[in-house]
Parts: sequence; C-alpha cells; structure tokens
Amino acid sequence: QVQLVESGGRLVQAGGSLRLSCAASVRTFSSYTMGWFRQAPGKEREFVAAISGRGYTTSLADSVRGRFTISRDNAENTLYLQMNSLKPEDTAVYYCTATSLSGGVRVKDDQYPYWGQGTQVTVSS
Repeated sequence: QVQLVESGGRLVQAGGSLRLSCAASVRTFSSYTMGWFRQAPGKEREFVAAISGRGYTTSLADSVRGRFTISRDNAENTLYLQMNSLKPEDTAVYYCTATSLSGGVRVKDDQYPYWGQGTQVTVSS
C-alpha cells in the first residue's frame, strides 16, 4: 500500500516561486520512481517531472524545463517540486505519483499506479 500526500500549493503572483512536497508512506521509498503531473481546468492531465529512485535521473516537461526542479529526500520519504518564475499557465492541480516499475523514469500517467489527492496551484497575472 502506497499513500501519497501533497502539500504546498497556494495562490502566488506571476514570477513567484513555490515548493511542493509529497510525503510518501511506503516501506522502501528509494525503490519507487516518483513523478509530478498536473491538470488545469478543461485540459488533459500532463506530465511535469519525474525522478528515479535514487535521484540520479530526472526528466522535465519542455514547458517547465529551466524553471522547475524535481528532487527527493529518501531519508525523509519526501518528493519535492521547486517551481520558480511561475506563469499563469502553470495554474493547475498538481499530483504526486509513484511507480515501482524499473527501467528509467516514466512520463506517461498510465505508468503510475499510485496517486496523491492533489494540491492546487494558482498563479495570478
């Protein structure tokens, strides 16, 4: 059983920064590839970032590369998403995800069986 709880979402002005956190209740956190997805109103869910179990490999969507950073603390069973230079188009519900599949980071939502409840990020212009 894997439980994921996101936090850190809030209203922020364009150009600002936020750090999202995801606390994972799992026995061996480092065995899981972790990811962030987001879904804006009226839009499909999209990949944001992913990180391998030990943190050696990361992947970022083109739309956030250079602005967002994904990281993890395996000692604390916590995943992070540092978001800088936020834009109104970053407004969405952000979801933390996990998979035990091996073979590199995953970028498709159907490859992640475990999801958090989401945290709302709103960027005002």
